[in-house]
Amino acid sequence: MIEETRRTRVRRYEYVLLDVFTHNALQGNQLAVFTDARGLSDAEMQALANETNLCETTFILPRQAEVECDEGVRVRIFTVKEEMQFAGHPTLGTAWVLRKQRGVDLVELALNVGKVPVHFGADAQGCMIGEMRQRDPEFGEFFHADDVARATGVPLDFIDASLPIQTVSTGTPFTIVALKSLAAMHDLRVDQKSASAFTRAHDSKFFYFVSRETETPGVTLHARMQFYGGEDPATGSAAGCCTGWAVQHGVLASGEHAWIEQGMEIGRPSFLQICGQKAGDGVINVRVGGGVVELARGEFVLR
Repeated sequence: MIEETRRTRVRRYEYVLLDVFTHNALQGNQLAVFTDARGLSDAEMQALANETNLCETTFILPRQAEVECDEGVRVRIFTVKEEMQFAGHPTLGTAWVLRKQRGVDLVELALNVGKVPVHFGADAQGCMIGEMRQRDPEFGEFFHADDVARATGVPLDFIDASLPIQTVSTGTPFTIVALKSLAAMHDLRVDQKSASAFTRAHDSKFFYFVSRETETPGVTLHARMQFYGGEDPATGSAAGCCTGWAVQHGVLASGEHAWIEQGMEIGRPSFLQICGQKAGDGVINVRVGGGVVELARGEFVLR
């Protein structure tokens, strides 16, 4: 009787494992996508995200076709610690899975921040990439370099005083900090406890560090994002915020297509294509894109 009860409780959930913001397997940012998460509770989604132990895990919740046509495909995003309102590489990777399932080149996701469209097409080299249009940036607080240095433990002389430090949000707020050199980026060590206390107090989620010196020819910005005691190989949501910041403050020209490299220091090179347009006092049409590689498919069995 006990064994029969166990069998009736078995639930199976298929997932896909991807590398995002790369065209090369075992590079970029890892993502697990559960292709049909109906029946999972909030607690179970969080537990499964802990089980995969990746930066993020997403859960697709299919709905009726007419609802999805109007509102988008419902998707929820979890880190190992919490549900996110928005995150970039999970959006791109999940849209990639839906594109393959449904044979379409435009996928609209219904995320906690609203509808986010992702377009797919070939780049100049003929490689397939996806490009998400993020929410128009909201520009927040400016900060003094010495305050940020104290909060993060980053030496003051690493910080590029010629560019403003500012919090920007396209769904998740990041505080953008420019460093002077690639050497400073390589030596970056963030005091996570102090940095997290600072960002919480100032309506920001994390710091995103960039430099105009890069490792790869043709790339505009080198980036790092350290969080939860680790480091993110590619941060699409922060890249959108950084795009708004860069266009707003003249690092990028309005409408200019550029690239961010990230993850180099941790052996997960990632490349994020970015673009945004100046409009009055703000920035609109922020787009972040890149490649996706499918690595594996599997199934979780819950009892």
